[in-house]
Amino acid sequence: MLAALILGFLFLVIYGLGLHFIQIQEARDPIPTEIIRSEIYNFLLLAGLYVVNFLTVMMTVLTSVDTLSGEIASGTIHTIVSKPIRRWEVVAGKWLGFVLMLSVYVSLMAGGVALLGGWIGDYTIPNFASGLSLIWLNGVMLLSISLLGGTFLSTLANGVLVFGLYGVAFVGGWIEQFGSLMQNPSAVQIGIISSLILPSEALWRRAAYEMRSPVVSAFGFSPWTSTTSVPSVYMILYAVLLTLLALGVAMYLFSRRDL
Repeated sequence: MLAALILGFLFLVIYGLGLHFIQIQEARDPIPTEIIRSEIYNFLLLAGLYVVNFLTVMMTVLTSVDTLSGEIASGTIHTIVSKPIRRWEVVAGKWLGFVLMLSVYVSLMAGGVALLGGWIGDYTIPNFASGLSLIWLNGVMLLSISLLGGTFLSTLANGVLVFGLYGVAFVGGWIEQFGSLMQNPSAVQIGIISSLILPSEALWRRAAYEMRSPVVSAFGFSPWTSTTSVPSVYMILYAVLLTLLALGVAMYLFSRRDL
């Protein structure tokens, strides 16, 4: 967690410096219209939030992947389960603790990007709260899956599982976007199937859609999302259900596991 905070702070410093030098160049050579200026800063801030989403995923998985499997392998878990608490409460307590940590991290990182954009670029991200909540949900969903894997897999196998699923979703999301742009239904279907396996990339694309600029709305495409293939509200509900299901199954498996 400390390493994640240090690297996150380093990212915000570099990102802020980049915006600062862009603003200096803008002062020397003003952007012709306000629409173009807004589009440029919207792109830059979404790029920053894309990195925040990625760092959130990495921090969430790397800090939680060992919390159950590692304690089971080392025998530390015996000290915890010997206390007068139910086993499912152990999983629930760990989940709540990590959710709190994740919430603080996402707020600091995404809030830092938004504040830098407002302070340096005098630009406010549209629907920032909606986009932030989806980035947060993405982290919570992966946290639940990581805890689920920790109930029956080793730490290494659990890490491979979660990052492998995330990689499938990442590639599938981009295939769906290009398929939508090229009007290829087969490619779109591949993306939808990958999102059903793990809707992490779908949540980011929906977040980017919520925070899109008016120009993107008019033209229908940006590097972050295509307005012709936007994950629906049902996909968000599916992500919520998947999160709760993974947490519930993790509690059940841990309660029945032979320690």
